[in-house]
Amino acid sequence: MRIFGHALRTTAIAALIAAAPSADTRSPASVTGPARFGGELSVMTYNVHGVPWPVAWGRPTDLARIAATLRGLRTAGRNPQIVLLQEAFTSDARAIGRAAGYRYIVDGPGEYAASPQPPGPGDVRFAAVASWSHGEGIGPFVGSGLQLLSDFPIVEAHVMAYPRFACAGFDCLANKGAVLARIRLPGQSDPIDVVTTHLNSRRASDVADDRSNHAHGRQLECLTAFIRRYHDPRNALIVAGDFNAGQTEARRADLIDHAARDWSFGIPMNSAYAAAEGLRLPLSADARRSERGGRDWEFFAPGRDIDVALRRIEVPFGHAADGSMLSDHVGYAAVFALTRT
Repeated sequence: MRIFGHALRTTAIAALIAAAPSADTRSPASVTGPARFGGELSVMTYNVHGVPWPVAWGRPTDLARIAATLRGLRTAGRNPQIVLLQEAFTSDARAIGRAAGYRYIVDGPGEYAASPQPPGPGDVRFAAVASWSHGEGIGPFVGSGLQLLSDFPIVEAHVMAYPRFACAGFDCLANKGAVLARIRLPGQSDPIDVVTTHLNSRRASDVADDRSNHAHGRQLECLTAFIRRYHDPRNALIVAGDFNAGQTEARRADLIDHAARDWSFGIPMNSAYAAAEGLRLPLSADARRSERGGRDWEFFAPGRDIDVALRRIEVPFGHAADGSMLSDHVGYAAVFALTRT
């Protein structure tokens, strides 16, 4: 997570608390009728870098362009049907879904949400050496920044904040967590379960690797428990977000191990990029960059009566012709074919 950089100290934190979010003056995109499902489901994950001033500058303009792009895709009939946003901290970022015409929106945990999970002995020792100067031990100032947007009805939703002892560095200033939504697809007898999250960063947290990696591992454990508690294994499952695995082999291995072993109750689970490689699907340059970066992942598994197969990967948000981007992440959509078995 890049919400708070190395230069952020007491003065910037105070300014962040005092800064008022921009008002949302955009109108929602027109919606002419119920969304239709034709057998293919497009799910996009996108860290929109929706952080407030003074941590970032000029974000309202780019966030408005993200909403306008999604609205244009909707007009053309090519918008992702489900969008998973991370770092949607400001009102401008949280207004993207409404402005782009998404009917159903679920917010992740806010800044005051707390986890009921008690700390273990290792967690107590970890928290005992928290560094205030690196954002630890003073509580979050913003919520999780998570939002789930859907064209289709959300019939059930659960949110979870990671425990305060399971964060490291400046990441502790955001109340990171996870969202699980059960979504009913038109004409389908079984819903699907969709999860999004944002895990602790490594370098951007501005603490030693052993500390940030410990927090990342504990959050993965909490995410796994959350999924196993609320996911119905009869439903197809999609888990996507900013996992901040990066190039660290241990983080990648831990993430893939949890996904493959625990999330889908023994049902084989794959990642979109791994499936694309196996199918030799063409990937754009931005998709390749995203795959190598190792931060943004989409995992998927079939349900009892629904098979899920990757068809293609699309990149609505990458580099423009002049090399600029609307965020510091690529926003990509995995398009799945859902068929009854």
